[in-house]
Amino acid sequence: QVQLEESGGGLVQAGDSLRLSCAASGLTVRLYGTGWFRQTPGKERMFVGAITWGGGPSFYEDSVKGRFTISRDNAKNTVYLQMNNLKSEDTAVYYCAVPKNIASAPGRDESAYEYWGQGTQVTVSS
Repeated sequence: QVQLEESGGGLVQAGDSLRLSCAASGLTVRLYGTGWFRQTPGKERMFVGAITWGGGPSFYEDSVKGRFTISRDNAKNTVYLQMNNLKSEDTAVYYCAVPKNIASAPGRDESAYEYWGQGTQVTVSS
């Protein structure tokens, strides 16, 4: 059974940093791309960024480029979202997600993903 568990969210001030974790079980995360999404109340879940499987590159939504970085610790089977210089508009519930198939390219649309975590709340006060 595949499970993804996000952690690391919290309440911070604008300009602060947070690192979110996405701990995977039931699959070997380095064999899959992993995406990060975020959602605010009343709005659709939006793409933040993704890391490709193996040693492939990461890519990001324009508003977080240069501030957010996705990395992976294969030994811990965990993917991270490092968020620097946080802004109030980054406030959201953040989700990690994994596609159904090994070595499939992670996309920008949530339909590309099969497995989702429960989400972790990030609140940035201005």
